[in-house]
Amino acid sequence: MKVKPLGNKLLVRRAKAQSQTDAGIYLPESAKDKPAEGKIIATGSGVLNKETGAYLPFTVKKGDTVLFTSYAGTEVKIDGDELLIMTEDDILGILS
Repeated sequence: MKVKPLGNKLLVRRAKAQSQTDAGIYLPESAKDKPAEGKIIATGSGVLNKETGAYLPFTVKKGDTVLFTSYAGTEVKIDGDELLIMTEDDILGILS
């Protein structure tokens, strides 16, 4: 199934949680934090400028790896894949 976000929404695939610490200790599922970074896999049409009626482009683009707030967006499950739908306001920065 393909999903196209509407308006000012972005579809983001969250990065995988670490299963091992830097020191080599394996973490149980209950101790894993959800990563606050992910990859943008689809974008909506942009933010609507109410004065001109034109859409303003996003700062981010498909394929960018972004850092977002820990409670950002809405989690959705599509074909067994857990994704986030969020606005560009939830994004803190682009990782390079």
